[in-house]
Amino acid sequence: MQIRALRESDRAEWQILWAAYQDFYNMAVKAEATELTWRRFHDDHAPIYALGAFSDEKLVGIVHFLFHLSTTTTGPYCYLQDLFTSPSSRRQGIGAALIEAVYERASQEGASRVYWLTHETNAEAIGLYEKVAARSGFIQYRKLFV
Repeated sequence: MQIRALRESDRAEWQILWAAYQDFYNMAVKAEATELTWRRFHDDHAPIYALGAFSDEKLVGIVHFLFHLSTTTTGPYCYLQDLFTSPSSRRQGIGAALIEAVYERASQEGASRVYWLTHETNAEAIGLYEKVAARSGFIQYRKLFV
């Protein structure tokens, strides 16, 4: 398995996993948001990134993450926003390897933490997350403006 930054030439394979991620969470991201997100991954001025896990040169997992400032640290926080592994490639260490790759990048950027959310019903992912991180105990609240 190889983990690397997604390239422009990876768009078609990424699009398949991105659509599967949305299906998994029963969500729909507008086409213009998807297009903008893809452009941001390749914009040196946008602090949002995408890594892919490749097995036999086929994209089998993706992770998206971004850096943002904090009021409590001098360095940034790293928010791991999306993590998805193709169903046929699960339980092979791909998710853990993608998280570790984000940890490495966050460390290089001087981040004081990597954090993420998952749905409380995502038992398979929670099983992995319990091995690679600690629960913060915080509950998320949100107000949507859609």
